[in-house]
Amino acid sequence: MQHAVGSPLPPPHQPGQGPTGWQPAAQHPGAPHGPAPVPPPPAAPPQPPLPPDTTGHVPLPPGAPVGMPSAPPAATVPDPTTTTLAVLLIGPAGAGKTSVAKYWADHRRVPTAHISLDDVREWVRSGFADPQSGWNDHSEAQYRLARRTCGFAARNFLANGISCILDDAVFPDRPVVGLGGWKRHVGPGLLPVVLLPGLDIVLERNAERTGNRRLTDEEVARIHGRMAGWYGSGLPIIDNSQLDVPTTARVLDDVLSRAIASPPTW
Repeated sequence: MQHAVGSPLPPPHQPGQGPTGWQPAAQHPGAPHGPAPVPPPPAAPPQPPLPPDTTGHVPLPPGAPVGMPSAPPAATVPDPTTTTLAVLLIGPAGAGKTSVAKYWADHRRVPTAHISLDDVREWVRSGFADPQSGWNDHSEAQYRLARRTCGFAARNFLANGISCILDDAVFPDRPVVGLGGWKRHVGPGLLPVVLLPGLDIVLERNAERTGNRRLTDEEVARIHGRMAGWYGSGLPIIDNSQLDVPTTARVLDDVLSRAIASPPTW
């Protein structure tokens, strides 16, 4: 066979070599045939357990999560629009709690969340225990669960520097739906404010509602009468009978300024 001029000749085959000249490595006596075993990769170091009160990557403060606001120096006027706050807006059905809370949260200069207890209660779809059908152990258990869920959400927002405003029809004469549960789940730094317009106003607003949010006139009157117990409680009360939502939100800021400077005892 002729090879082209200038083409390198293949090397001659040598005994004991493969066709390409590869020489097998000598086997060590007693060594097993085949490739040497690959050592397993080093085990990953054990991960430390998560602290007990964490959600995601943000540790929640221990104990009472929302501390009392510290009073500013006497010459300083606190600005509630730029302070991280936890606010509880209280009032009867038709008081405008949800409308005011949403407006207030929408127009703050710092991140703010709105949490409505009624909305959270209605997360339960099948088996929802509507208090309007009768207050019983089942509806009370769902109320307590919703309040605890709201408190946990508020703590999580606050731990991330996001203010919260919550709204609920809290009664002054009924511990089950009173302030104690909110204080327990959110903390002593929660600032409660009562919206309490006149009975004719709440009746008019209730008439505009639909679904299970609309109550009978008798029920509205009964709730409104019980809410009058907040007078003399020491909590700030806003009569928003003649105030629109933006004006009520501005009054709420004024009330919160005073509450930050001198937190209410509750």
